[in-house]
Amino acid sequence: MENCLHKLAQLRLARLFETDTQHLLDGRLIGLEKETLRVAPQGGLAQTPHPRSLGSALTHPHITTDYSEALMEFVTPPFEHSADVLAFLRDTQAYVYSHLQDELLWATSMPCVLSGEAGVPIAWYGTSNPGLMKHIYRRGLGYRYGKVMQVIAGVHFNYSLPDSFWRLYQEIEGNKQTLREFIDDEYFALIRNLQRFGWLVPYLFGASPAICKSFLGGKKTSLKEFDANTCYGPNATSLRMGDIGYQNNKENEVGIKACYRNLDAYVQSLQFAINTPYKGYEEIGVKVAGEYRQLNANILQIENEYYSTVRPKQILEGYEKPTLALQRRGVRYIELRSLDVNAFEPLGINATQMRFIEALMVYCLIQDSQQICHNEQSEIDHNELDVAHFGRDPQLNLQRNARSISLKQWAAEICDDMQGVCELLDRAHFDKPYMKALVEQREKVMDPEATPSARMLQTMRDRGEGFYHFARRMSQQHFDYFRQVQLSDERRQFFDGLSAASLDKQAQMEAGSSESFDDYLQRYFNQS
Repeated sequence: MENCLHKLAQLRLARLFETDTQHLLDGRLIGLEKETLRVAPQGGLAQTPHPRSLGSALTHPHITTDYSEALMEFVTPPFEHSADVLAFLRDTQAYVYSHLQDELLWATSMPCVLSGEAGVPIAWYGTSNPGLMKHIYRRGLGYRYGKVMQVIAGVHFNYSLPDSFWRLYQEIEGNKQTLREFIDDEYFALIRNLQRFGWLVPYLFGASPAICKSFLGGKKTSLKEFDANTCYGPNATSLRMGDIGYQNNKENEVGIKACYRNLDAYVQSLQFAINTPYKGYEEIGVKVAGEYRQLNANILQIENEYYSTVRPKQILEGYEKPTLALQRRGVRYIELRSLDVNAFEPLGINATQMRFIEALMVYCLIQDSQQICHNEQSEIDHNELDVAHFGRDPQLNLQRNARSISLKQWAAEICDDMQGVCELLDRAHFDKPYMKALVEQREKVMDPEATPSARMLQTMRDRGEGFYHFARRMSQQHFDYFRQVQLSDERRQFFDGLSAASLDKQAQMEAGSSESFDDYLQRYFNQS
């Protein structure tokens, strides 16, 4: 089957080259969402509120919080060029640092110096109904999965292709669907392949091979002891993506798995989970003694609870349900969620990573993408966990089409196949940045010690430091970097204006509605 897939991809690639359009992907959009923990001087989660000077976490478009009041999230606008994305992310973090007092932005995905569930403050968004809904949803996650699991940070890579590309690609394919139907189907084809080949992302970019023992809270672990305060996987790449991270552990019990056959099947599978009660969650209770513990007792409270490495996304209009947005307007972009925060980069990610990921996205698009059967889904899940925990083991074999194949061989094949994609993307660049990115990743395939996870462990050994001391030292280095960033007056005024406007908007929301929360919640879930 692999040869057939390879030939089809090569045929599509050749047709794209024949278009003689140097700027084939002009208008494609790239964005990042970076989570980072705000920590006290000694590395524990900050117990202070989200700084008011940064605006409202509910309504600010670029500076918000994720699960915890201490887990900040920086959201870039979509840009055409990765350099613009990184510049915005840099300036956002520099601006945030100018408003923090004696706190650091933690440099790694995994937290440290945790004091159990009580030490994780759930994010607060004010007293408006949308704000309360966000807070109660997070409260429900704490009851369902535990709070500590929710403070793991990551980077999300958002990507969309322009309509001009889709029209050309549809013509090349000889496809007669409406343009929207074609785009939706092709994005889902991309998603299926990104799941098949997605294990490559934690192998190449995983940066969480070690954790603070406080994260485990005294629970038994199969991880090795690095020192008195650190556990690690000798060949781990991304423990964040392994079975110690946030997962929907009830999947096997209740038989719920998102279906990626097409957009309708995906929406229906999530809607089923959102509308189906689960006994274990019913036992928690929804509204107890007048206080909400969770939004509902269903398998999923809302769509975002479903954990996945990649999601189809559409921009929401108001407080629209994500599944409805997809149904109404189709897939707008793809969100890849499996990137660890790169501890060696002040921004948490660099341009080389972004170029490789973009090339991987295009590669996944042009490959044939058959439907994922039950057995292949098991292979995908197995490969993801094995790479997370044992990815740098030279003897590691993965599963492909019911056969065993070495990670090294499969990764090398993918890199070889991606060369043509990188040449296509490089047609608009004289310095061939995509090919350079591919060469750098191929080196990691040949030498696992060149991966960020291996570099992290080696640095810890060389310096005689455990995870906490490594992460705190890198956090301090990044602080020093951002302290040197000189924001332009225009950029500072831009952020100042957004902060003020977001506070005004939250105040208006809190003053402008007399609807009870019970009625608001019912109205939200009754959308159709």
